[in-house]
Amino acid sequence: MSITALRDLLARHARPDMTTAIDDVLISRVDRSHPSAPSMSGTVLALIAQGAKRIALGDRVYEYGAGQFLVASVDLPVTGHFIAASPERPALGFGLILRPEAVAELLLSAAPGDLPSAGGTTAPSGLAVSDASEEMVDAVIRLVRLLERPRDAAVLAPLVKREILWRLITSDQGAVVRQLGLADSHLSHIARAVRWIREHYAEPFRVDDLARLAGMSVSAFHRNFQSVTATSPIQFQKQIRLQEARLLLAARPTDVTGVSRRVGYDSPSQFSREYRRQFGTPPSQDTPRVRARDTAPALL
Repeated sequence: MSITALRDLLARHARPDMTTAIDDVLISRVDRSHPSAPSMSGTVLALIAQGAKRIALGDRVYEYGAGQFLVASVDLPVTGHFIAASPERPALGFGLILRPEAVAELLLSAAPGDLPSAGGTTAPSGLAVSDASEEMVDAVIRLVRLLERPRDAAVLAPLVKREILWRLITSDQGAVVRQLGLADSHLSHIARAVRWIREHYAEPFRVDDLARLAGMSVSAFHRNFQSVTATSPIQFQKQIRLQEARLLLAARPTDVTGVSRRVGYDSPSQFSREYRRQFGTPPSQDTPRVRARDTAPALL
């Protein structure tokens, strides 16, 4: 019953660009199934009320449908598509962007013993799927309803978002999110290296230097990076370069050589080969259309 109520609310409030009047709250409506497309996951909780989506991260595949959520604790290059969506039965989803500072504040507020121990010596995967509890769905419904009550939203929305986050970090996949708020967790160290690659994707790097940045030995860094991202640092950089190149080509479709150099390729022919392998067509023939959805979290 609660998923039905959430579905109706999302259908009513969905916008083309997914944004809402409440900070960090997104609503997605997709009327047709598009081919799988590479994008960035964002750090986000994505709860589906209708439809189903399949996301691939490296060689891992995650599928989630109505009443389930997928959570990303690191902004990762993923490929995804809705399995079935139509104008008569669109896919509908709720998203909440996850802020490390909000997670950290909740962890500090929790009483001793309220949260399970982190456990393990390796960072968890950056993605996780679970069934949404009734309590989480109820809180999401109350948050979306605040879109109809702007006077109440200013005061109540932060409280309900905090409740949703608490339901998430105490869920069976909560370890993935709890590490997001811990400054000294394995995941936070890998996230530091991920951010460096994203901000310096056109620059060459040595894995030894990234391991030093993450405060890990090279072997531990390799193990944890693979666990979180399902790929190697070099492959991760390649995916970021190609996605950035596609965005640049949307504005400069004839400057393939210039774009390839700007994203860090010395060889235009190598760039063309890898671009075609990633997107299914060579850069000279690809005419990507950059829309709001192309830069929105891919999990929605």
